[in-house]
Amino acid sequence: MTKKDLIDQVTSSSGVSLSKKDTETLLEATFNAIGQAVCKEKRFAYPGFGTFTLRERAARKGRNPQTGATMKIKASKTIAFKPTPSLKDSL
Repeated sequence: MTKKDLIDQVTSSSGVSLSKKDTETLLEATFNAIGQAVCKEKRFAYPGFGTFTLRERAARKGRNPQTGATMKIKASKTIAFKPTPSLKDSL
């Protein structure tokens, strides 16, 4: 699903008369708030959907697949998602 598809889906199924531009603004604000919550609190949970958490990856050694040479991979942060059991069962 693309961003445009999501906007169309929300606009048609919301039951409220929102324009596509208003829906896009609403979705942008929602995803920005989720991103800020994960960065600030390291966790965002939405009941019935799932939990986004901030995870830290330690520095490690890797291998360049083209040359086979060993290389260092820096420590990094990533966002993980764990669906609720009800969402997972519906798949």
